[in-house]
Amino acid sequence: MNIPKDLKYTKDHEWVRVSGDEAEVGVTDFAQGELGDIVYVEVDTVGEDLEKGDVFGTVEAVKTTSDMYMPVSGEVLEFNPELSDEEGDNPAIINEDPYGEGWIVKIKLSDKNELDDLLSAEEYKNLVS
Repeated sequence: MNIPKDLKYTKDHEWVRVSGDEAEVGVTDFAQGELGDIVYVEVDTVGEDLEKGDVFGTVEAVKTTSDMYMPVSGEVLEFNPELSDEEGDNPAIINEDPYGEGWIVKIKLSDKNELDDLLSAEEYKNLVS
């Protein structure tokens, strides 16, 4: 199982990669493995300010549909065009590359201190092992 050390994680299996006051958010390798083949991703919160824990979208797999939760508070800036059915229409990229091309949203952080509440790679590994 791939758990990059440079990311932060949630107990709900989202990851966060911070760059300045923005961050990319996606679902972990563990989560995509549990979901199975991802067939659709919906994010209709672009432009909205959401609180930590709010639902920012859903991911649909052959087995189930799951909500995705904001790991930290902030404004949803962008939905990955690769995943959008209007543009890339390639949700399977999450299964193929969950920490790279399979990112789901970019957000503008409203409180960087919330990052301290997230799990390290080691803590996340212990959660899922």
